[in-house]
Amino acid sequence: MADEVIDKAAVRRSFEHAASSYDAHAVLQHEVCRRMLERLDYIKLKPTAILDAGSGTGNALPGLMARYPGVPLIALDLAHTMLARARSRLRWWQTLPAMRPPLHLVCGDMERLPVKSESVTLVWSNLALQWMNDLPRTLAELHRVLAPGGLLMFSTFGPDTLKELRSAYEQTDGRTHVSRFIDMHDIGDMLVGARYADPVMDMEQVTLTYPDVRALMRELKAIGARNSTPGRPLALSAKSVLHTVERRYEVFRREGKLPATFEVIYGHAWKPQAQRSPTGHRVIDIKAAKT
Repeated sequence: MADEVIDKAAVRRSFEHAASSYDAHAVLQHEVCRRMLERLDYIKLKPTAILDAGSGTGNALPGLMARYPGVPLIALDLAHTMLARARSRLRWWQTLPAMRPPLHLVCGDMERLPVKSESVTLVWSNLALQWMNDLPRTLAELHRVLAPGGLLMFSTFGPDTLKELRSAYEQTDGRTHVSRFIDMHDIGDMLVGARYADPVMDMEQVTLTYPDVRALMRELKAIGARNSTPGRPLALSAKSVLHTVERRYEVFRREGKLPATFEVIYGHAWKPQAQRSPTGHRVIDIKAAKT
């Protein structure tokens, strides 16, 4: 649907404004990052270069640097101010050339990566894929920059994310208030379509609680997670329906708190090693064009 298309310029502005408040409010994002780092314990991989795609304020950088010391790392994000926060996250001695692996901060779009093909062996992406308009294209781009034998590890949000808020907004003004998220099984199919091998997908639901709807909205705003579709309401329209949303959300209140559900999807997949002929030459798969 046209109104589900994400306005990338609006996304960039939201995250530019949220850079200074992000870390203090991104409790879920930091926790998912920690759980993703733990998953690397069970994967045999010795990367030679890493891309943190959608790195935000760089919450994964210290963990990746500690796990893979000396490995060059690219931190890519759509927002300049997020990258500035990522640099400031590192301790002063980690910014010295002799004390750290090369760290490249790159402002760019994951749907059009300014990264050389087959140049990294680990692509890491924590809760960023949900901001893509064309997920199959994005997965193809990540596949392009991966070297054969490289790993894509990611997390994103599934369809039940913010289901309470979506329900409270239904039929209020006919506008888009909560973004739609892609089902785990559909993402798995996209990985196969993008020629990844051995995709592994799983999901968990995390519930955060708030004293009221406005507290939830303030937190979403503080981390830059604003609705960025063309169908989003104008400020005055949003104010006119807020009381209705607050009243409707009350049906979900339990033990004095309002819940907000987040469906967190985890996935990883490999870029297959290049096929070789009996003489050792690389085999290129050529498919006939459809007529």
